[in-house]
Amino acid sequence: MSGMRRVPRPPHGPVAIATSPWIVVGAGVVVMVVLLIVALGAYRGRSPAPDGAQPPALPVPSAVVVAPSVPTSVPSPAPVLPGISGRANGLPPSAAAGSASPSAEPTAGPTGKPAATLSPSRAAPGQPAMIGRYRVVQSFDGGFIGEVAMVNTSTRSRGWTVRLEFAGGRLVTSWVEGVPQGTIRQFDDGFTYVSGVDVSPGGSVSLRFHMERAPTTPRECTVDGTRCNGL
Repeated sequence: MSGMRRVPRPPHGPVAIATSPWIVVGAGVVVMVVLLIVALGAYRGRSPAPDGAQPPALPVPSAVVVAPSVPTSVPSPAPVLPGISGRANGLPPSAAAGSASPSAEPTAGPTGKPAATLSPSRAAPGQPAMIGRYRVVQSFDGGFIGEVAMVNTSTRSRGWTVRLEFAGGRLVTSWVEGVPQGTIRQFDDGFTYVSGVDVSPGGSVSLRFHMERAPTTPRECTVDGTRCNGL
């Protein structure tokens, strides 16, 4: 008996598992297979939407259409008066023609004499074609500025000649307002001025001059030989 060997028995329990690693690997593979089967079952249980299917459209509120308001009544156009144009904003033709016609007599000035700027378009019988009015524009120490305002009362354009003579003094300069200048000729105590351009019918022109050491009232003032007003 003493010469025989005893065969050792394999260990049991945890000691056997620790000494047999293939048992642990086999158990892990079984667990993974079970988990995979469970996952496949859960995935097949779902009902995926068919290919090409679209989600249901959300309801769209209908557009609210507001009808435009229509006026209940249309104002009637203003009545058209006879003789007045719908685009005219002034007087009727008859009234405008009456207001545009010149007066038969010249408008009186501050001194009661006819003003040179307002006159009939045609000269009255015996009235000169060119009428002039003399006045002093400005006075100062040693001299003054005088003026002869003229109006063409005839029916055609015409030139004019002014002659002025004073009791002493000296002419400094002379000029015409608003038109080309004319020709001046001086003589003792005075001068003459010949127009450089004609005056149209009903038109007016003014000759002004600067005198030194002379009385403001001339001894002579004529337009085309006719005595000036205002003296």
